[in-house]
Amino acid sequence: MKKFKSLPVIFLVSFVVMVVCFPAWAAKTIKIGVIGPMQFVQGKGHWNGASMAAEEINAQGGVKVGKEKMEIELVKADSNEFINVTDATNAMELLMTRNKVDFVVGGFRSEAVLAMQDIAMDYKKIFIGCGAAHPEICARVGKDYDTYKYWFRLTPMNSKYLVKVTLINLATVGGMIRKELGIQKPKVAIVGAKVMWVDPMIEAIKANVPKMGMEIVGIWRPSQTATDVSAELTAIQRQEAHIIFNIFSAAAGITFARQAAELKIPAAMVGINVEAQKEGFMEATQGKGDGAVTINTYVPGVSYNELTQPFIEKYQKKYGDIPPYTAATYDAVKIIAEAAAKAGTIDADKLVPIIEKTEWVGTAAPKTKFDKNHDLMFGPGLATGMTIQWQDGKMKAWWPNGWEGVTYDGMVNYQLPPWMIEKYKK
Repeated sequence: MKKFKSLPVIFLVSFVVMVVCFPAWAAKTIKIGVIGPMQFVQGKGHWNGASMAAEEINAQGGVKVGKEKMEIELVKADSNEFINVTDATNAMELLMTRNKVDFVVGGFRSEAVLAMQDIAMDYKKIFIGCGAAHPEICARVGKDYDTYKYWFRLTPMNSKYLVKVTLINLATVGGMIRKELGIQKPKVAIVGAKVMWVDPMIEAIKANVPKMGMEIVGIWRPSQTATDVSAELTAIQRQEAHIIFNIFSAAAGITFARQAAELKIPAAMVGINVEAQKEGFMEATQGKGDGAVTINTYVPGVSYNELTQPFIEKYQKKYGDIPPYTAATYDAVKIIAEAAAKAGTIDADKLVPIIEKTEWVGTAAPKTKFDKNHDLMFGPGLATGMTIQWQDGKMKAWWPNGWEGVTYDGMVNYQLPPWMIEKYKK
C-alpha cells in the first residue's frame, strides 16, 4: 500500500526532471533581450517599454507562431554603456551565450551599440536599436548586407535627420530674435557632449549656421557626465551669444540647464537635451528647467495617432514618468511579435524580409518604415519627432507646427527667455 501511495510523488519528481533537463517538454517562449544602461533613465525606458508590450501580448495569450502559441519572455541586460563599452559587449555576449535570446532590443550610446551590433550579427540575431543615432550603425547594412541585415534602427532618427530638425528649429528661433529683438545676425554658441554621435552633428551645424545669416562664437565639448559647466557658460556669456545650440544625451544636460538659468544667460536654447525628456526634469534642475529644449518622441497631450496618448498615460500611471524615446522598445517588441506571427517562425532569416517591408502604426510615429539600410525613415506621415520646450514647469511641444503641412493637436509657440527679452528688447 505504501508503494502505491508513493507513486504520485515519483511521477511528479520525474515530470519536473524532464521539464528541466528537456526544454522541449516546457512551454516555448520568444526570448527577447532588453539591453541598455539600466541605472539611467534611458535604460529604464528600454525595460519599461518592452515590459508593457510583453505584458499586453501575454495577456492576450501570446503570439501564434505557426501552430503554437508562444509567450514573450524578457531578459534584462545592464550594458553600463555610459561608463564602459567593454561592459556593454560583455552584457551582449551573455545574452547570446548564457541567456540564448532569440532577439535583442535597446542600446543607447553609439560607440557601445557599434560594438554590441557586431556581436549580435555574429550570432545572426535580430537587434532592433532603440537609442543610438550615429549614421554608421545603419550604413553598415548597405556596405555588408549579409552580415548586418539583422540590424534595424527604430528610434531615434539618425544624426543627419536630427541635425535637419534642429537646424529648422534654429531658423525658427533665429527668425524670432530678428523680428522681436531686432538682432539681425544672431550669435550662436555650440555646446555638445564629447561623445561619438554628437561629432557629425557639430560638423553639420558648423557648416550651416553661417549660411543662415548667423555667426558661430565658439564650440565647447564638456563630458557627458559633467557636474559643473559654469566655465563653459561663463565663456558663452562673454561671447554675448544670442542662441545656445546644446547637444546632450546624459546627466550634463541637467547641469547645463540649471546653471544657465542660475546665471540668467540671455540666450535662447535650441538643440537636444535628452534629460529634458523626462517628467522629473524640473525637479532635477531644482525648478530651473524652463527654457530647455529637446527633440522628443512622447509628449503628454500631443499625439501622432490614436495609440500615442493611451501609451503615455499607461506608462505614466505605471512608472510615474513620461516615457523617454527609448521606451519605443514597446513598438520594437510588438514589431517582432507581428513578424513572427506572419512568418510562422522565429527564424531570423525569415523575419528580416518581413520587418523590411513593415509599415508599422505604433506609438512613436504616425507610421514606421525602414529604408534600404534598415534605418528609420523621416518625413511627413512618417517619423518626425517633436521639439519641446519647458514652459512654466511643463513640457510643451512647439515643432512641427505647420512644417511641410505637419502639425499635431496641442502644440504651442516657442518662448524666448524673459531675461533675454529684458536685455535686448528695444
